Amino acid sequence: MIKKKLKLFAENHQELWKFIKFNFSLFVTSALDIVVYMFMLYLVFPSMNSEPLPDNAVLNILGIKYKGYLFSYLISTTAGYVAAYLMNRKITFHSDINPVYSSVLYFLLAAFNILFSSWFGGIAGSLMVERGISNPLTEIIAKFIIINIPTVWTYPIERYVIQIKKRKKNESYSN
Repeated sequence: MIKKKLKLFAENHQELWKFIKFNFSLFVTSALDIVVYMFMLYLVFPSMNSEPLPDNAVLNILGIKYKGYLFSYLISTTAGYVAAYLMNRKITFHSDINPVYSSVLYFLLAAFNILFSSWFGGIAGSLMVERGISNPLTEIIAKFIIINIPTVWTYPIERYVIQIKKRKKNESYSN
């Protein structure tokens, strides 16, 4: 009964259903990102969390100061973005566009989002440390908020540019 109602809802509200699936994917991949990040930061790289990185202009702009944070962030973010790409391509948008095309554009979008999130996260992390409120719970909350800010531009770009579905002959564009 519920499955039938859900299917009917999805058929009658295709765009809303895609948006709901996108947000579900966002929640799942954000959770994956955060779990991997916390695991790496506190269990794999704890000795590197206070080991400073060499002075580097890009890392300074992004606010990344310690090796443990950098490695944890890179690994967790990669896991989250790969999972998001696959979920959105296969489940959310049912994209059948050339995978090289969508992969290259998604990589560029992800790189931009990572730079933005790193910069913003560096600022937030520094403020949390300065105010003495940096702990695993506040880091989880901050990371969840920061990695989801790019959704404002990510959904429309994925929906209408990256994860598109090819039109069939005599069919309007309704993906």
